[in-house]
Amino acid sequence: MLKAKLAMRLPNPDKLALVYYPDPALKRTCRPVTEFGPKLQTLTDRMLALMREAKGVGLAAPQLGLALRIFVCNPTGEPQDDFVCVNPQFLELSGSTELPEGCLSLPGVSVTVRRAAHARMQGFDVKGEAFEITGADLRARIWQHETDHLDGRLIIDRMSAADEIANHRALKQLQADYRPPRRR
Repeated sequence: MLKAKLAMRLPNPDKLALVYYPDPALKRTCRPVTEFGPKLQTLTDRMLALMREAKGVGLAAPQLGLALRIFVCNPTGEPQDDFVCVNPQFLELSGSTELPEGCLSLPGVSVTVRRAAHARMQGFDVKGEAFEITGADLRARIWQHETDHLDGRLIIDRMSAADEIANHRALKQLQADYRPPRRR
């Protein structure tokens, strides 16, 4: 199987926290992971824990301020359904559904988003083993939502005029509450 390496220092996972709109980290295009090992496992374990704490079904690295192509998800909430995907690439998207979506980085915002109903994706697990997987419905929607994050796209980039009106107050409040991270 294919293996890869990660050429970077990862932050202390205990210091990671969700970042919220309009943090610029949410709009960055993420770079591929090129090295796998215990630090990556620790990072993805922390991502899963933060996702559960926030009562989410998915979390992408940019939502923690990390520009890495990693997301975690769990559509059922059952521990055996935890899923980690590193360097995802869609091989096929088919069908179409339109449903409201929320986002942990955009609390109080809901946007109706059209997405493929079925997805076939390839990526790597935390050990660097390549895989190919197929999903439908909620699972496929989560994968597409989280992969959007890896490409610097948010659900608000897909808003209709009606969504803009419905979410105007929540977005203004997020902007008013935002405090840029302090630079060292």
